[in-house]
Amino acid sequence: MANRDDKRRRKEALDRWKADQRAVARAVLPLPDDQMKAMFDMLEVEFPRQGCDRTLRLSRAWLQSKGLPTEAVVAWLHDNGVYCDCEALANAEQAWQDAVRDASR
Repeated sequence: MANRDDKRRRKEALDRWKADQRAVARAVLPLPDDQMKAMFDMLEVEFPRQGCDRTLRLSRAWLQSKGLPTEAVVAWLHDNGVYCDCEALANAEQAWQDAVRDASR
């Protein structure tokens, strides 16, 4: 029985740690969820049309057109290892989705 209790405690501790990590990630998101989603939706449409020039040209243009805090978003993208629009789709979108994932999953 001790083995099962120990295993349960380890799982609970891991679940708490994951929830804490998501909370930290959510706290540093530069935009509300609907705006983050809109940015990634725009990239999913525009990236195939315009391609990647190894910059955040599409992201920056969209943020500026919406009057959003461009440099804060760019800093968050850089913190997540993103330096161009294709990396934003490949990596940052997943980082955002992980941060907002429901803790019950």
